[in-house]
Amino acid sequence: MMMIADVTLDTLGYFCPMPIIMTSKKIKELALGQILEVLSDDEGIKKDMPAWCDTTGHQMLGLEEEQAQSGRVYKAFVKKTK
Repeated sequence: MMMIADVTLDTLGYFCPMPIIMTSKKIKELALGQILEVLSDDEGIKKDMPAWCDTTGHQMLGLEEEQAQSGRVYKAFVKKTK
């Protein structure tokens, strides 16, 4: 199932912990219930984003992987819940 995000955050080229730091800042700009898509080429996001969601109380909706010309791209979908 393809997810549709309200806002996309591009963290390509950044590595741990920057995608999480950038996500933390960006989600504050969203309204409750909105979905943030985080683009990352850091494989660590597969573990870091669910852990961050558990810690902060936001809902991890899923993670997709795509092969782009520049390498693997991860798309993490987070719903703002508080």
